[in-house]
Amino acid sequence: MNWLSLAGAAAAVFYFLHVFLGMRAYPGYDWMRQAVSDLTAVDAPSFSIASRFSSVYGSLSCLGCVAVALVVKGVQGKAFRRGVFLYAAMNWVSTIGYALFPLSGSGFKGTFQDVMHFYVVTMAVVLLSIVSLSMIVVGGIRRRGGRLLAVLALAALACMFFGSIGIGAFPPAYFGLMERFSVFSVVLFTAALGVFGFLAPTGDR
Repeated sequence: MNWLSLAGAAAAVFYFLHVFLGMRAYPGYDWMRQAVSDLTAVDAPSFSIASRFSSVYGSLSCLGCVAVALVVKGVQGKAFRRGVFLYAAMNWVSTIGYALFPLSGSGFKGTFQDVMHFYVVTMAVVLLSIVSLSMIVVGGIRRRGGRLLAVLALAALACMFFGSIGIGAFPPAYFGLMERFSVFSVVLFTAALGVFGFLAPTGDR
């Protein structure tokens, strides 16, 4: 399980590849204004290449988070354990939900899958992220070897809130930039969680 936890760190590589290669395959894409999910929209020129790497990211992130959840299954601190379990659940909801309901086009077109993408999947992912990260912060501070992860979880939470506030506070021309604070913080924390699971001593279970 320790080695499998590193799948979370590997997932981050594929996520940023999906962003980088997707942007290269999308003429005129404005990362400052457009959301990352525009790269995997059904009608996007980058859909084919970006969705492949995004799928690998989702699979690896789910595998890594489940492995970490099993690593910490027996540790003391219910809040910490439950936080990791909920974070793993969030990754499953994100991976399955966004695969089932990709954007129909850039922005919001009002179709059924767009409504599911924005108002069902995204809301579920955001709520699970906030609750799970908060529990990891509270539980991690109280347990040996979990304080660094708690600090990183707090930083991820701060970036998520900054991005969410920034989306409403800044002009639409900066939507993509603000969104990346929220999205990238989750991806990077997943990588950190994978490293934590790999380094967790076997006697800590």
